[in-house]
Amino acid sequence: MKEEVTSPSDNEKGFVNPSNHVELDAGALFVLKSRGPGWAKFYVGPLQFAICFGAVITGPLIGGLSLKYIYLLYNPHGPMKLYHFITMCGSITLVLAQIPSFHSLRHINLISLFLCLAYATCITVGSIYIGHSKNAPTLRSYSLKGPEIDQLFGLFNGISIISTAYACGIIPEIQATIAPPVKGKMFKGLSLCYFVIVTTFFSVSISGYWAFGNKAQGTILSNFMDEMKPLLPTWFLLMTNLFILLQAMAVSVVYLQPTNELLENAFADPKKGEFSVRNVVPRLLSRSLSVIIATILAAMLPFFGDILAIFGAFGCIPLDFILPMVFYNLTFKPSKTTLIFWLNTFIAAAASVLVGIGAIASVRQIVLDAKTYRLFADV
Repeated sequence: MKEEVTSPSDNEKGFVNPSNHVELDAGALFVLKSRGPGWAKFYVGPLQFAICFGAVITGPLIGGLSLKYIYLLYNPHGPMKLYHFITMCGSITLVLAQIPSFHSLRHINLISLFLCLAYATCITVGSIYIGHSKNAPTLRSYSLKGPEIDQLFGLFNGISIISTAYACGIIPEIQATIAPPVKGKMFKGLSLCYFVIVTTFFSVSISGYWAFGNKAQGTILSNFMDEMKPLLPTWFLLMTNLFILLQAMAVSVVYLQPTNELLENAFADPKKGEFSVRNVVPRLLSRSLSVIIATILAAMLPFFGDILAIFGAFGCIPLDFILPMVFYNLTFKPSKTTLIFWLNTFIAAAASVLVGIGAIASVRQIVLDAKTYRLFADV
């Protein structure tokens, strides 16, 4: 993993655009070295693209939920609906999406990290405070609800959601600009990734479930209000939601880059300047159209948990637990008598079963929710 990967299209066109870096996870890099670009182009690439565009969809959705939360803090019975707030967040993303290249986002990425740490801390502290206060649920229960069949499918649906929320398969990316030793730098990236996951997502999940048990809702902040009555100081809830709102906008812009890359490689003219009319107009139209489509989908299907489950079953589990193991065995060809070969094989096989059952469970949950919710629902 010490070789650098450069984009053939960049070399052939004779120019280097800062946004045109080949971004591959470790598994995809193995494939390009051993089996050619076919796997990456027709299988790994589409999976990564779907996950990234899924993040673009969830960005305005999460931002809209936070914006609506703030609105309800000060106007509990206001007439505005969720899709109004999703549209507002999509409009902000539309403006931010015009940042020319991925390198222009490095400061936004750093700010995003601090925002993630900030709102996770606020939610964890808030959950612990409520759990010890008089507002704590009187009959907290940690048992599974519903009939056994619902519990079983709910288990696999939950695994798909967890694999999406805690996934890191496309976070530590290998770019053409990374200088050797790539392996050491990737390990540092993974270590930072897991540190952020442990200190943010796990702390929120554990504290939230402890405080509210099986009454915990899809977004834990929903439990911080009881029949439109805040269980914490209004300023604290406002601050927390602002952190989440800004984080959602930043994530949307970062994960929009693969879509930008795909469209701009198709429509841009490498012989013209980055800010020439010939390249600015297609970039403006393609990026705007991508954000508009994502915002419409978020407003039409505001079922956050269902969306996470779908992407987890079809995208994150294969990228995190199947493809790296398969690609390792294909590339390095460890002996079938070694532990590493059979460990990789077992993980890939078990994860494949999870993909199948998780896909069924996630689709089933969407069908069940479709009976309750409608398009552009005000959840």
